Amino acid sequence: MDLNLLVALDALLEENSVAAAADRLHLSPPAMSRTLARIRRATGDDILVRTGRTMTPTPRALALRDETRDVVRRAAALLTPEQTLDLDTLDRAFTLRCHDALAAALAPSLLGRIAGFAPHAAVRFLAEPADDVADLARGHTDVEIGATAPLRPEIASETVGSDRMVAVFRPGHPLAAGELTMERFAAAGHVTISRRGRLRGPVDEVLAQHGLRRHVIAALPTSSVALELVAATDVVTVVAEQVCRPTWTRLGLHVRPLPVELPSVPVIVAWHHRYDSDPAHAWLRAQVRHVLCAVIESDPSAR
Repeated sequence: MDLNLLVALDALLEENSVAAAADRLHLSPPAMSRTLARIRRATGDDILVRTGRTMTPTPRALALRDETRDVVRRAAALLTPEQTLDLDTLDRAFTLRCHDALAAALAPSLLGRIAGFAPHAAVRFLAEPADDVADLARGHTDVEIGATAPLRPEIASETVGSDRMVAVFRPGHPLAAGELTMERFAAAGHVTISRRGRLRGPVDEVLAQHGLRRHVIAALPTSSVALELVAATDVVTVVAEQVCRPTWTRLGLHVRPLPVELPSVPVIVAWHHRYDSDPAHAWLRAQVRHVLCAVIESDPSAR
Protein backbone atom coordinates (compact mmCIF):
# COMPACT_ATOMS: atom_id res chain seq x y z
CA MET A 1 0.00 0.00 0.00
CA ASP A 2 1.15 3.53 -0.77
CA LEU A 3 1.06 5.22 2.63
CA ASN A 4 1.06 8.61 0.90
CA LEU A 5 -2.62 7.89 0.29
CA LEU A 6 -3.19 8.38 4.01
CA VAL A 7 -1.82 11.93 3.81
CA ALA A 8 -4.06 12.67 0.84
CA LEU A 9 -7.06 11.07 2.55
CA ASP A 10 -6.44 13.20 5.67
CA ALA A 11 -6.38 16.37 3.54
CA LEU A 12 -9.52 15.38 1.63
CA LEU A 13 -11.44 14.60 4.81
CA GLU A 14 -10.40 17.90 6.41
CA GLU A 15 -11.19 20.04 3.37
CA ASN A 16 -14.16 18.12 1.84
CA SER A 17 -12.87 19.52 -1.42
CA VAL A 18 -10.55 18.13 -4.08
CA ALA A 19 -9.34 21.63 -5.04
CA ALA A 20 -8.68 22.72 -1.44
CA ALA A 21 -6.90 19.46 -0.61
CA ALA A 22 -4.77 19.86 -3.74
CA ASP A 23 -3.88 23.42 -2.70
CA ARG A 24 -2.91 22.24 0.77
CA LEU A 25 -0.67 19.45 -0.55
CA HIS A 26 0.73 21.61 -3.38
CA LEU A 27 -0.75 19.36 -6.07
CA SER A 28 -2.82 20.12 -9.13
CA PRO A 29 -6.57 19.39 -8.90
CA PRO A 30 -6.30 16.68 -11.62
CA ALA A 31 -3.53 14.97 -9.65
CA MET A 32 -5.63 15.06 -6.48
CA SER A 33 -8.62 13.68 -8.41
CA ARG A 34 -6.46 10.74 -9.54
CA THR A 35 -5.34 10.21 -5.94
CA LEU A 36 -8.95 10.21 -4.77
CA ALA A 37 -9.70 7.55 -7.38
CA ARG A 38 -6.88 5.41 -5.97
CA ILE A 39 -8.22 5.90 -2.44
CA ARG A 40 -11.66 4.82 -3.60
CA ARG A 41 -10.22 1.64 -5.12
CA ALA A 42 -8.20 0.90 -1.98
CA THR A 43 -11.10 1.43 0.44
CA GLY A 44 -13.94 0.22 -1.75
CA ASP A 45 -15.82 3.40 -0.86
CA ASP A 46 -16.57 6.68 -2.66
CA ILE A 47 -15.16 8.69 0.32
CA LEU A 48 -16.46 12.00 -1.09
CA VAL A 49 -19.57 12.38 -3.23
CA ARG A 50 -20.80 15.49 -4.98
CA THR A 51 -23.83 17.23 -3.48
CA GLY A 52 -24.70 20.17 -5.70
CA ARG A 53 -21.55 22.33 -5.82
CA THR A 54 -19.94 20.78 -2.73
CA MET A 55 -18.47 17.42 -1.74
CA THR A 56 -20.00 15.41 1.09
CA PRO A 57 -18.12 12.67 3.01
CA THR A 58 -19.68 9.22 3.04
CA PRO A 59 -20.45 7.44 6.34
CA ARG A 60 -17.29 5.37 5.87
CA ALA A 61 -15.25 8.54 5.39
CA LEU A 62 -16.66 10.05 8.57
CA ALA A 63 -15.76 6.88 10.44
CA LEU A 64 -12.21 7.04 9.09
CA ARG A 65 -11.59 10.76 9.62
CA ASP A 66 -10.35 10.85 13.24
CA GLU A 67 -8.30 7.67 12.91
CA THR A 68 -6.70 8.88 9.68
CA ARG A 69 -5.77 12.21 11.25
CA ASP A 70 -4.25 10.44 14.25
CA VAL A 71 -2.25 7.99 12.11
CA VAL A 72 -0.87 10.78 9.90
CA ARG A 73 0.06 12.89 12.93
CA ARG A 74 1.81 9.99 14.67
CA ALA A 75 3.62 8.99 11.48
CA ALA A 76 4.86 12.53 10.98
CA ALA A 77 6.16 12.63 14.56
CA LEU A 78 7.81 9.22 14.12
CA LEU A 79 9.57 10.16 10.89
CA THR A 80 10.63 13.66 11.96
CA PRO A 81 14.00 13.79 13.71
CA GLU A 82 14.08 15.34 17.14
CA GLN A 83 14.98 18.98 16.75
CA THR A 84 16.98 21.28 18.99
CA LEU A 85 15.94 24.86 18.40
CA ASP A 86 18.83 27.23 17.76
CA LEU A 87 17.37 30.73 17.83
CA ASP A 88 20.64 32.31 16.69
CA THR A 89 20.39 30.49 13.36
CA LEU A 90 16.60 30.23 13.02
CA ASP A 91 15.83 31.52 9.52
CA ARG A 92 12.05 31.35 9.16
CA ALA A 93 9.24 33.69 8.22
CA PHE A 94 6.13 33.26 10.38
CA THR A 95 2.71 34.43 9.22
CA LEU A 96 0.19 35.85 11.71
CA ARG A 97 -3.36 36.88 10.92
CA CYS A 98 -5.32 39.23 13.18
CA HIS A 99 -7.38 42.40 13.00
CA ASP A 100 -5.73 45.80 12.81
CA ALA A 101 -6.03 46.72 16.50
CA LEU A 102 -4.37 43.49 17.58
CA ALA A 103 -1.60 44.00 15.04
CA ALA A 104 -0.98 47.54 16.31
CA ALA A 105 -0.90 46.40 19.93
CA LEU A 106 1.10 43.23 19.30
CA ALA A 107 3.65 44.13 16.63
CA PRO A 108 6.03 46.51 18.47
CA SER A 109 6.75 44.25 21.44
CA LEU A 110 6.54 40.98 19.49
CA LEU A 111 8.94 42.13 16.79
CA GLY A 112 11.30 43.46 19.45
CA ARG A 113 11.34 40.11 21.25
CA ILE A 114 11.82 38.12 18.06
CA ALA A 115 14.65 40.38 16.87
CA GLY A 116 16.33 40.03 20.26
CA PHE A 117 16.10 36.24 20.45
CA ALA A 118 16.07 35.16 16.79
CA PRO A 119 17.71 37.88 14.65
CA HIS A 120 17.22 35.98 11.35
CA ALA A 121 13.51 35.26 11.82
CA ALA A 122 10.77 37.42 10.30
CA VAL A 123 7.05 37.92 10.82
CA ARG A 124 4.42 38.89 8.29
CA PHE A 125 1.10 40.22 9.57
CA LEU A 126 -2.00 39.62 7.45
CA ALA A 127 -5.30 41.47 7.83
CA GLU A 128 -8.54 39.62 8.54
CA PRO A 129 -10.37 38.74 5.32
CA ALA A 130 -13.97 39.76 4.69
CA ASP A 131 -14.98 36.08 4.71
CA ASP A 132 -13.78 33.16 6.79
CA VAL A 133 -10.98 31.22 5.12
CA ALA A 134 -9.20 27.97 5.98
CA ASP A 135 -5.67 29.36 5.81
CA LEU A 136 -4.56 27.59 9.00
CA ALA A 137 -5.60 24.21 7.62
CA ARG A 138 -3.91 24.91 4.29
CA GLY A 139 -0.67 26.06 5.88
CA HIS A 140 -0.93 29.63 4.61
CA THR A 141 -0.81 31.10 8.13
CA ASP A 142 1.01 29.93 11.25
CA VAL A 143 -1.11 31.64 13.91
CA GLU A 144 -4.45 33.41 13.88
CA ILE A 145 -5.59 35.65 16.73
CA GLY A 146 -9.18 36.70 17.27
CA ALA A 147 -12.26 36.40 19.45
CA THR A 148 -13.83 33.26 17.99
CA ALA A 149 -12.81 29.71 18.91
CA PRO A 150 -12.15 27.49 15.87
CA LEU A 151 -14.78 24.89 15.00
CA ARG A 152 -12.59 22.56 12.95
CA PRO A 153 -11.16 19.70 15.05
CA GLU A 154 -7.73 19.90 13.41
CA ILE A 155 -7.26 23.49 14.67
CA ALA A 156 -5.86 23.92 18.18
CA SER A 157 -6.54 27.05 20.22
CA GLU A 158 -5.74 28.74 23.51
CA THR A 159 -7.60 31.58 25.21
CA VAL A 160 -4.89 33.84 26.63
CA GLY A 161 -7.21 36.38 28.26
CA SER A 162 -10.11 38.71 27.68
CA ASP A 163 -10.80 42.40 27.17
CA ARG A 164 -13.78 44.58 28.02
CA MET A 165 -15.66 46.71 25.54
CA VAL A 166 -15.77 50.48 26.12
CA ALA A 167 -17.27 53.56 24.51
CA VAL A 168 -14.80 55.92 22.81
CA PHE A 169 -15.32 59.54 21.77
CA ARG A 170 -13.34 62.75 21.32
CA PRO A 171 -12.46 65.05 24.22
CA GLY A 172 -15.22 67.60 24.75
CA HIS A 173 -17.89 65.26 23.44
CA PRO A 174 -21.23 65.67 25.30
CA LEU A 175 -20.95 62.09 26.58
CA ALA A 176 -17.65 62.90 28.32
CA ALA A 177 -19.47 64.69 31.16
CA GLY A 178 -22.34 63.59 33.37
CA GLU A 179 -23.85 60.17 33.84
CA LEU A 180 -23.57 57.98 30.78
CA THR A 181 -27.06 56.52 30.64
CA MET A 182 -28.31 54.05 28.06
CA GLU A 183 -30.61 56.76 26.70
CA ARG A 184 -27.80 59.27 26.16
CA PHE A 185 -25.56 56.59 24.71
CA ALA A 186 -28.20 55.36 22.27
CA ALA A 187 -29.06 58.88 21.11
CA ALA A 188 -25.48 59.65 20.00
CA GLY A 189 -24.26 59.05 16.47
CA HIS A 190 -22.44 55.71 16.23
CA VAL A 191 -20.14 53.87 13.85
CA THR A 192 -19.74 50.11 14.02
CA ILE A 193 -16.57 48.17 13.28
CA SER A 194 -17.22 45.20 11.03
CA ARG A 195 -15.16 43.56 8.30
CA ARG A 196 -18.50 42.42 6.79
CA GLY A 197 -20.14 45.84 7.02
CA ARG A 198 -22.66 44.95 9.72
CA LEU A 199 -24.55 47.91 11.18
CA ARG A 200 -25.81 46.06 14.25
CA GLY A 201 -24.16 43.95 16.92
CA PRO A 202 -24.37 42.78 20.55
CA VAL A 203 -24.74 46.35 21.83
CA ASP A 204 -27.90 46.78 19.78
CA GLU A 205 -29.35 43.53 21.09
CA VAL A 206 -28.95 44.69 24.70
CA LEU A 207 -30.34 48.15 23.96
CA ALA A 208 -33.35 46.58 22.20
CA GLN A 209 -34.18 44.70 25.40
CA HIS A 210 -34.67 48.14 27.02
CA GLY A 211 -36.67 49.54 24.12
CA LEU A 212 -33.76 51.59 22.78
CA ARG A 213 -32.04 51.76 19.40
CA ARG A 214 -28.70 53.30 18.47
CA HIS A 215 -28.37 55.84 15.69
CA VAL A 216 -25.73 54.05 13.57
CA ILE A 217 -24.53 56.21 10.70
CA ALA A 218 -21.84 53.93 9.23
CA ALA A 219 -20.00 50.61 9.39
CA LEU A 220 -16.21 50.74 9.01
CA PRO A 221 -13.88 47.80 8.31
CA THR A 222 -11.17 48.44 10.92
CA SER A 223 -10.91 49.93 14.39
CA SER A 224 -8.13 52.31 13.31
CA VAL A 225 -10.37 53.90 10.67
CA ALA A 226 -13.25 54.12 13.14
CA LEU A 227 -11.09 55.74 15.83
CA GLU A 228 -9.69 58.26 13.35
CA LEU A 229 -13.28 59.22 12.50
CA VAL A 230 -14.15 59.44 16.20
CA ALA A 231 -11.22 61.83 16.73
CA ALA A 232 -12.44 64.13 13.94
CA THR A 233 -16.21 64.10 14.54
CA ASP A 234 -18.88 63.65 17.19
CA VAL A 235 -19.52 59.98 16.46
CA VAL A 236 -19.04 57.27 19.09
CA THR A 237 -17.70 53.75 18.64
CA VAL A 238 -17.27 50.69 20.84
CA VAL A 239 -13.88 48.94 20.99
CA ALA A 240 -11.90 46.49 23.11
CA GLU A 241 -10.24 48.68 25.73
CA GLN A 242 -6.73 47.25 26.11
CA VAL A 243 -6.25 45.91 22.59
CA CYS A 244 -7.17 49.31 21.12
CA ARG A 245 -5.36 51.32 23.81
CA PRO A 246 -2.34 52.25 21.61
CA THR A 247 -4.59 53.81 18.97
CA TRP A 248 -7.08 55.65 21.18
CA THR A 249 -4.25 56.88 23.42
CA ARG A 250 -2.28 58.21 20.44
CA LEU A 251 -5.38 60.04 19.22
CA GLY A 252 -6.09 61.50 22.65
CA LEU A 253 -9.58 60.00 22.80
CA HIS A 254 -11.80 59.65 25.86
CA VAL A 255 -12.94 56.22 27.08
CA ARG A 256 -15.85 55.37 29.38
CA PRO A 257 -17.40 52.07 30.48
CA LEU A 258 -20.49 51.09 28.53
CA PRO A 259 -23.88 51.73 30.13
CA VAL A 260 -24.94 48.22 29.03
CA GLU A 261 -23.69 44.84 30.23
CA LEU A 262 -21.61 43.05 27.61
CA PRO A 263 -19.47 39.94 28.12
CA SER A 264 -15.73 40.40 27.90
CA VAL A 265 -14.20 39.61 24.53
CA PRO A 266 -11.84 36.61 24.59
CA VAL A 267 -8.44 36.79 22.93
CA ILE A 268 -7.85 33.41 21.26
CA VAL A 269 -4.68 32.14 19.62
CA ALA A 270 -5.25 29.36 17.05
CA TRP A 271 -2.90 27.12 15.05
CA HIS A 272 -3.00 23.81 13.19
CA HIS A 273 -2.23 20.63 15.15
CA ARG A 274 0.48 19.81 12.63
CA TYR A 275 2.64 22.39 14.44
CA ASP A 276 2.07 21.05 17.95
CA SER A 277 5.52 19.49 18.17
CA ASP A 278 7.38 21.98 15.95
CA PRO A 279 9.94 23.66 18.27
CA ALA A 280 10.14 26.90 16.28
CA HIS A 281 6.36 27.21 16.08
CA ALA A 282 6.00 26.45 19.80
CA TRP A 283 8.55 29.18 20.53
CA LEU A 284 6.62 31.64 18.35
CA ARG A 285 3.38 30.81 20.19
CA ALA A 286 5.11 31.42 23.51
CA GLN A 287 6.25 34.87 22.35
CA VAL A 288 2.76 35.73 21.09
CA ARG A 289 1.22 34.54 24.36
CA HIS A 290 3.69 36.59 26.45
CA VAL A 291 3.07 39.83 24.57
CA LEU A 292 -0.71 39.37 24.37
CA CYS A 293 -0.93 38.81 28.12
CA ALA A 294 1.04 42.02 28.70
CA VAL A 295 -1.24 43.94 26.31
CA ILE A 296 -4.44 42.68 27.92
CA GLU A 297 -3.17 43.32 31.42
CA SER A 298 -1.90 46.76 30.34
CA ASP A 299 1.39 46.22 32.14
CA PRO A 300 4.16 47.81 30.03
CA SER A 301 6.87 46.46 32.33
CA ALA A 302 5.88 42.90 31.40
CA ARG A 303 6.31 43.47 27.67
